[in-house]
Amino acid sequence: MKITAALARGARQALAVTELELDEPRDDEVLVRVVASGICRTDIDVRDGYLPTPTPVVLGHEGSGVVVRVGRLVRQFAPGDHVVMSMGSCGVCPSCQVGMPAYCVQHVPLNFMGSRPDGSVCMHEHGERVHSHFFSQSSHASFTVAHQSSLVKVADDVDLRWLGPLACGVMTGAGGVINTLKPEAGTSIVIFGAGTVGLSALMASKIVACSRRIVVDNKPERLALARELGATDTILATADADVAAQVRALTDGLGAHNAFESSGVKSVIGAALTAIRERGTCVITGVLPQGSVVEFDAWQLLRGRTVRGSVMGDCLPSQFIPRLVEFYRQGQLPLEKISRLYPLADINQAIEDGISGAVVKAIVVMPHPDASTTQDYHDRTQQSF
Repeated sequence: MKITAALARGARQALAVTELELDEPRDDEVLVRVVASGICRTDIDVRDGYLPTPTPVVLGHEGSGVVVRVGRLVRQFAPGDHVVMSMGSCGVCPSCQVGMPAYCVQHVPLNFMGSRPDGSVCMHEHGERVHSHFFSQSSHASFTVAHQSSLVKVADDVDLRWLGPLACGVMTGAGGVINTLKPEAGTSIVIFGAGTVGLSALMASKIVACSRRIVVDNKPERLALARELGATDTILATADADVAAQVRALTDGLGAHNAFESSGVKSVIGAALTAIRERGTCVITGVLPQGSVVEFDAWQLLRGRTVRGSVMGDCLPSQFIPRLVEFYRQGQLPLEKISRLYPLADINQAIEDGISGAVVKAIVVMPHPDASTTQDYHDRTQQSF
């Protein structure tokens, strides 16, 4: 079938919104009509050639949509199901067996190599291969074929346009707090970075009743949004600011019980460790290039502090994403306040707005003028642009 997709042809080139040919799903795959898909920093890093995914490729790994057709071995999904598409996993390795698919031993080949495990693809342009199955989905397209391991069924009465980022950015932030840090009610947390991940961590810290919620960022407008979303205190990070000292001043001179680092900046990671109290925990989610070295005072660790990483929120998407949907339904995770919708035709502007910081989370909405599964979908989408 013919689809419309955003195609990354080469490093640092604008994406080309073009027509491609999509193959039928295999036995363990699902054909999905994509409603919307978020733009994540990982998509941009692949576009710019910083990650090993081959081109040309259709990116997108925060997709939401409606199941159209399923392969003959698929039992958990049926046509008409509303789904969020997350990461692919093997399902059988030790990490998958304990509900930690982000640490799957096949994580890189299943999510970053732009093909099925056997090297085949499901998208073509004029008969030539287009790399697909990015995070087992390649959701920057009007329709896609996704592996069943990446799909999560969600309630069909919730607006799908906002739900795609639950699959990565929101899940990473909220899960990093709820699943990794597991802060006790009444404790304090300092969050470094007020992007999608950091603001999702903030909203989650309010859900789990952290009493003092401090957000640090270098953009005043992001700090204003953080206050709107529940920050009790904000700190503007300037070149000469002693952020750790300011955190200690807000927490009885001891430092925060927990720190959540989402910036991926070496100096910020060091400040996050310094900002927690003895026996406190610092979780790192910001991505640094492999081989990066972060220096800090070893005395900080000797005094009972813990530093640990967290990938994709340390969660099992099939269980955690429905929880996030319920938080959204209850108004505890107001995704609209951190997101902006763009038509697929404007995906390059959406990317630039994300890079510049003009928008926290850009979401592209796919063109479906004849969509019949949700009758008012097209009208509501057009009203948003």
